[in-house]
Amino acid sequence: MAGAARTSATQPVSRKLETMLKEFPPAVPEIPVSNVETAAEYYVNALGFSFDWGDDRGGIGGISQGNCRMFLTNAPFRESHGTTDAVTISLNLSSKDEVDELYERWKGAGAKILATPEDKPWHLREFRVADLDGNQLRVCYDFAWELKQQP
Repeated sequence: MAGAARTSATQPVSRKLETMLKEFPPAVPEIPVSNVETAAEYYVNALGFSFDWGDDRGGIGGISQGNCRMFLTNAPFRESHGTTDAVTISLNLSSKDEVDELYERWKGAGAKILATPEDKPWHLREFRVADLDGNQLRVCYDFAWELKQQP
């Protein structure tokens, strides 16, 4: 870590910040889209999200599904903040069955499927979909902890 104080070459100094949060809330990714309303329509109709607020004129909109929240941002909004490229967002579900169920639901709703559910060598069961602007959602379940519990 550049600029961080260290006690040795490998040990960072522990700093106590009394005003720092003990836990961070879930991250809210910002997804680059060409049009906020068009993208929101896809996320609602094909992926089951809710369109909570925003519009293309303002450049940003919020979508959600349960505890998952994301922002959709158009090019002028992103350019004013220095962010322009497509992104990949991982949604970590609670089981392999949930991954498979969501795949079937999204496939049936017309989502653009890039890869079908599969157990990967890195211990994720995952599939991938794309939105209308080339952003990808990796839907996964991390089963590495299950392997550690096997004899």
